[in-house]
Amino acid sequence: MRLMGSRISHIAERIEDGEVEGLIKAISGARRVFVMGAGRSGLVAKGFAMRLMHLGLQSFVVGETITPSFSPDDVMVIFSGSGRTKTVVDIATTAKEIGGQLCVITANPTGGVATMADIVVEIESNRDPGVDDSCEFDRRQMTGEHKSFAPLGTIFETTAMVFADAVISRLMELGQVDEGQMKKRHTNIE
Repeated sequence: MRLMGSRISHIAERIEDGEVEGLIKAISGARRVFVMGAGRSGLVAKGFAMRLMHLGLQSFVVGETITPSFSPDDVMVIFSGSGRTKTVVDIATTAKEIGGQLCVITANPTGGVATMADIVVEIESNRDPGVDDSCEFDRRQMTGEHKSFAPLGTIFETTAMVFADAVISRLMELGQVDEGQMKKRHTNIE
């Protein structure tokens, strides 16, 4: 845990403040926020959508049955380490065609989905590029490839989760939303 914590701290120091400010401004100004990712990055995205809802923002997870249509007034936030997962690229392409703003949190700021993004936040990773990045996620799922330290995209995913929670904290400050207000929006039927 200390080794992972140290790596996440190192990565946090290298995240560009301007990128983060752009993301926060986009989310703050959006009519609705749509989030997505594949695999574990998708789980990070879902957690982020939940906290956005707790803040009082309209947020949706792409692919869920209750997700409404995307519009030019909306923002899509994508979490993707490689930035090249085919389903993610396809959905991002559609969002750009519709005209909404596209924000990407990725370890690949110069390729894949980042090339069409309005805002890119780079989060480093120890991820191997692989021979064919376009199907990296699918390939890893089928082959079960692992590394001994923080396998696959673990560092990206864990750092992305910490980053997403830090963004929520900043949005709380800017919107003057306290934890009590958020708790009122927390589910009460579980």
